[in-house]
Amino acid sequence: MVQWKAEERAAIQAVFAKLDYESVGRETLTRLLVVYPWTRRYFGGFGNLFNSEAIMANPKVAAHGIVVLRGLEMALKNMDDIKNTYASLSELHSEKLQVDPGNFQLLGDCLTVVIATRMRTEFTPDIQAAWQKFLAVVVSALRKQYN
Repeated sequence: MVQWKAEERAAIQAVFAKLDYESVGRETLTRLLVVYPWTRRYFGGFGNLFNSEAIMANPKVAAHGIVVLRGLEMALKNMDDIKNTYASLSELHSEKLQVDPGNFQLLGDCLTVVIATRMRTEFTPDIQAAWQKFLAVVVSALRKQYN
């Protein structure tokens, strides 16, 4: 079980408090699909994903970006039991959607870039360390079904 310091919890909550789910979700998923184009294969039902402008303008990308951030919010609300909180999501992505588990890390990396560009100097090394720890636990929980 992961041990969270009070400062880490506060840092992660502070990051979430600054997130505009619509714009951060859209930008994060757009960044994933543009920087790592092979991830587009999991979004075949989303329509036009042929270039960055189309991806950014795609309402399904925007909607799924919000879904992703709400999923992370579930982890925030259950920091002491993220693995069990994500059990059904892990199974869905593994069994039904057959998502390459490495993509969870790529998505987390894209989200971190977006957050860092928005928070700028407020995204201190200590806040980033807590954030990276949080994402590592989330990614591990999502990969659980793959083991």
